[in-house]
Amino acid sequence: MTIGKWMIAGLGIAAVAGTVGYAQRGSEEPAYSIVLEQDDFELREYEPMIVAEVTHSGDRRRASGQSFRRLAAYIFAQDRPAGGERIAMTAPVIQSKIDQDQPISMTAPVFTKETDEDEWRMRFVMPARFTMATLPKPPPDITITQLPARRVASVRFSGVARNADLVIMEAMLTDWVEAQNLTPVGGVEYAFYDAPMVPGPLRRNEVLIEVAAE
Repeated sequence: MTIGKWMIAGLGIAAVAGTVGYAQRGSEEPAYSIVLEQDDFELREYEPMIVAEVTHSGDRRRASGQSFRRLAAYIFAQDRPAGGERIAMTAPVIQSKIDQDQPISMTAPVFTKETDEDEWRMRFVMPARFTMATLPKPPPDITITQLPARRVASVRFSGVARNADLVIMEAMLTDWVEAQNLTPVGGVEYAFYDAPMVPGPLRRNEVLIEVAAE
């Protein structure tokens, strides 16, 4: 089934943004090569990257707003001494639910119902020019992490990425991963590339699942 048919059969793309604020078009993105491409699905090989991450509890949208503001304060030197180096915003902003960090099951629903107690992690990818040693020291609630090279399955879609849309896209990506005989080794991640003022049809969103390398 094509993505267009999935969207018609499902709930489609709505008019409320799922998160707050992203990089501008043309911003630096993580380096990867495409192993397999099929319609809006891709299997990618990502190079190692450094991320700044923070976690907050609550529903996805509220946690997203809190996390974005904290990470933005770090990269724009708002919570560092005057004159601290600003870090360029990159794309995408990556969000995941903490209890989805474990490998997903191909026989069970991927998306779990949100509650007020859900814990969400947001990651900003650091520009490639930085190393772990050269990044400014973050505040205690923000962690700088070096992610190793990894293989990731993705599905791309437009719109404002409501929770209902993410459910549909997760199901599609899970089906595709299974059809390609890939083995998930991580949970579901959501990648958002555009600011809320960008019209829904022009936005780029992705659902990602890390899979085992061959």
